Amino acid sequence: MSQNQSTQTVIGWDIGGAHLKAVMLNVAGHVLAVNQVYCPLWRGLHELDLAMDVILREFNAEKHVVTMTGELADIFPNRHAGVMQIAQFAAQKLSGQKLLSTVMFYAGNQGVVTIETVEPHSAEIASMNWLASVQYIAHNVKQALFIDMGSTTTDIALISDGKVQVRGFNDATRMQCDELVYTGVVRTPLMALTQKIPFAGQQVNIAAEHFATTADVYTLTGDLALAENMAETADGAEKSIEASARRVARMIGHDAQEAPLSAWRNLAYAFKQAQLNLIKQAVLTQISRLGDCQNLHIIGAGAGEFMVGELAKQLGFKYASVSDFIYAESDAKKNMVKVCFPAYAVASLGLNV
Repeated sequence: MSQNQSTQTVIGWDIGGAHLKAVMLNVAGHVLAVNQVYCPLWRGLHELDLAMDVILREFNAEKHVVTMTGELADIFPNRHAGVMQIAQFAAQKLSGQKLLSTVMFYAGNQGVVTIETVEPHSAEIASMNWLASVQYIAHNVKQALFIDMGSTTTDIALISDGKVQVRGFNDATRMQCDELVYTGVVRTPLMALTQKIPFAGQQVNIAAEHFATTADVYTLTGDLALAENMAETADGAEKSIEASARRVARMIGHDAQEAPLSAWRNLAYAFKQAQLNLIKQAVLTQISRLGDCQNLHIIGAGAGEFMVGELAKQLGFKYASVSDFIYAESDAKKNMVKVCFPAYAVASLGLNV
């Protein structure tokens, strides 16, 4: 992925609480490089330092645009402090790569700002990566429901008449409006999906314990590639199919040896449907705002894009992958960029500022 340094390139950064994502574009908006690094920010800013070093060994550019959700990490007393500390760290780290490097921060509808004006715009910078993605898509389609299902959360945003039609611009409002659903395909504890689940011909209760996560479910169903499963497991053990079955079995009070692997795979499919139901309810809320849905497309992004495609099929809507809106020379790069789409969106924005 190594690229020669050029004034014609820009790197978009998405600094999350568990992953650091970066996408480098050339002046034509084509993807030159993309990477995602596990970054458990809750352990401290040194994790961000290490993760950035991994990417900066491969990427090199004179312009950087940063978006973030990592300000929610519990090492920070509040969002404002998180934004300030992350922005100051990123500005120092990235501007030091080359003299006169430009480092900007995405501030939602305010556009991009420099480190000198981050403080008065901290509320617009905090957890606004989703808006960059939706704004990018809105430039390409007139009517769509954009769904980015990541490792931890799912962003849902309506686009109508080529404009972003959302009701919330902060996490609290978006959660209440069903535009932000705290469920993802890697880190979500299974106890957060439902209280009962079908198993062996009956509805059984689920333990309120952090025994397993959705990564275990999608390891068993075969939907989640190991490359996308960067988070630690609930028990700190390996990520094999057998280990995932053991963790999922614990959720209903069993040991994996008490039933064949096929039984735990069926249980995983039941958890998958439970998670789809959570997202479906939020999606139906957004669709109900439209008078005419005939031309509606659902556009999916993120590590859980496979879930969005299945949801569109269940609801009977036309579906498009966000990959269709990404300019890259290979499907492999497109597939990686769809996981890092906010970084791609802010990099695209950086080409024009």
